[in-house]
Amino acid sequence: MVMDALKDSFEREKKIAGEISELSEELKSSTDNEEKKIISSQINSLKASLKESGYRVIEATERISVPKPLTQNPVSQTPDFKPSQNFIPVDNTKKKKEKITELENMTLKRMKKKEVKVVVKKEKKPSLYVKFASRFFGNYSMSKINKGKFYSLERDLVRANLDFVPATYVSMIFLTTLLSFIAAIFITLFFLFFSLVALPPFIVPMKEDILTRFLKVFWVALAVPVTVFIFMYFYPSMERKSLEGHINQELPFAVIHMSSISSSMIEPSKIFSIIISTGEYPYLEKEFTKLFNEVNIYGYDLVTALRDMAFNSPSRKLGDLYNGLSTTITSGGDLPEFFDKRAQSLLFEHRLESEKHAKAAETFMDIYISVVIAAPMILMLLLTMMRVSGLGISLSTGMITLVMVLSVSLLNIFFLVFLHLKQPEGV
Repeated sequence: MVMDALKDSFEREKKIAGEISELSEELKSSTDNEEKKIISSQINSLKASLKESGYRVIEATERISVPKPLTQNPVSQTPDFKPSQNFIPVDNTKKKKEKITELENMTLKRMKKKEVKVVVKKEKKPSLYVKFASRFFGNYSMSKINKGKFYSLERDLVRANLDFVPATYVSMIFLTTLLSFIAAIFITLFFLFFSLVALPPFIVPMKEDILTRFLKVFWVALAVPVTVFIFMYFYPSMERKSLEGHINQELPFAVIHMSSISSSMIEPSKIFSIIISTGEYPYLEKEFTKLFNEVNIYGYDLVTALRDMAFNSPSRKLGDLYNGLSTTITSGGDLPEFFDKRAQSLLFEHRLESEKHAKAAETFMDIYISVVIAAPMILMLLLTMMRVSGLGISLSTGMITLVMVLSVSLLNIFFLVFLHLKQPEGV
């Protein structure tokens, strides 16, 4: 049995060394700094696995039984025996003192009992705003949820890992919309009687007819609460998409790690616990912790927990991994081969997405130069020519300056938001 274990350990070390070699080549050809960082972290994890496998080989060799020398001189036990001239008796009284190597010291330290860390759990209490919203809109929100009005919002709350139950979050939406409507009324009343100008005192009384002015500003009282409601309704969906991007960034390298771990033929659930213990994949760590809660707290078997997590996963790729793993376990398939094939496909998709984002960045740069740099200059020339010639809208120099500053600022804000939404996650 010991020799079989040694053979398996050597095969595992050979496979890990091959994966380290492949990742090293990938690191040389990569141009993305974030990808290089993740690949370097993966190489370090594989080196740690290789070192741990070496320690197991040392432990296995120590368990090999070797015949020990006799404690007494066999010559003295046989009185009629006469040693020949070439016979040299063995003196066992002198024992050589062997020095303990550094690897043996590390093995002994690892075998010692570790101190038990006491984890103090902190209870999260809802804020006053959440309590206030639940008190006034809790029953109404629950009635709407029971009728299936916010089903997609419920799914996004679960997948985005937000610390809100659906009834509480819907109550917050209603309360925030009501407060924004009240604030919008005050803003409408302000612009009904006052106006903003570019020069001091900046706020001047409105001289326009009040009915005409009301027709111009009444939309503010409706636009503000509607915008707030739409933003809060789709906020969990935006969080889910952001989380999906982070998970997809970590998933290819985590699956490579899982492939090397599964080659040791350990129990499948232990693979996820080892990935969690590394601390290299913070977003996947939360998802794998939820998987362990399904098994350890709710009492589901691993296959059922995998299928449930695939349904609630924020990432489609992670859900496919869960479904494929549950099918492989149920059918008795080869886990190392499954993880190896899935890692190859995920790495290929990762390279394609990196190239797509690089092409998009080049196009975005050309658009930015055209719109933000050239367009404001042309607009300023047009406004100046209109002021000099008296054609169209004649604006003062201060107003032209204000229009240019505001237009450039708004364009830059728009491009920053667009870049933040379109850039690859984790960069």
